[in-house]
Amino acid sequence: MTIIETPSPNFDDRSLPVSMIVLHYTGMQTGQAAIDRLRDPEAKVSAHYLIAEDGQVLRMVPEDKRAWHAGKSCWRGIEDVNSASIGIEIVNPGHEFGYRPFHEEQIDALIPLVAGITERHGITRGNVVGHSDIAPARKQDPGELFPWNRLAKVRLALPRPTKKLLDPMWADAGFLVALERFGYDVRDKLAAVVAFQRRFRPELIDGVIDGECRSILLALLLPKPQGDD
Repeated sequence: MTIIETPSPNFDDRSLPVSMIVLHYTGMQTGQAAIDRLRDPEAKVSAHYLIAEDGQVLRMVPEDKRAWHAGKSCWRGIEDVNSASIGIEIVNPGHEFGYRPFHEEQIDALIPLVAGITERHGITRGNVVGHSDIAPARKQDPGELFPWNRLAKVRLALPRPTKKLLDPMWADAGFLVALERFGYDVRDKLAAVVAFQRRFRPELIDGVIDGECRSILLALLLPKPQGDD
């Protein structure tokens, strides 16, 4: 894979080992505008990598440094997500500027990039997440059009469970306890449910805790072989 060095000054030192990957869309009108912002010292934002619309991969911050991409966020009890993660921005205008499917070239470039990062840092599939997963009250990216199934097929992300399980019939409070156990910050209850649906049931994002949501979450929480979470 060819990686274009495009350094950003916006980084500092890590205080935690790398244990997750966070995927974003850029959410700006053009890719160049996103690149310029991620390199602007006044903006105080950055990412380790950016994938352009044609699949070119730009490295903006070294993996051993803390890029500023996650903001106020939490995943599986980790609140300094920037220190514990590699951030990857994928050029897409996002919901504000005309959200659209990601280009095949982008996903073709993303898969080997994620594969290399997970191997280098020992990251499990359950810790390859979207920005909306770690900041459900603030973010929607990479959004419901992101092809998580492409990553799941090559064991780089958790798949949507396909096995039909009996509805566990949790009350809403029980579902939220289970959702927090899985990894989400549930302080904003509606936002947490919407983020979960956007990731694992994107065809219906209504914030309603129904039988399908409960069954999907139960399947995700069932014991898996060691190292396969």
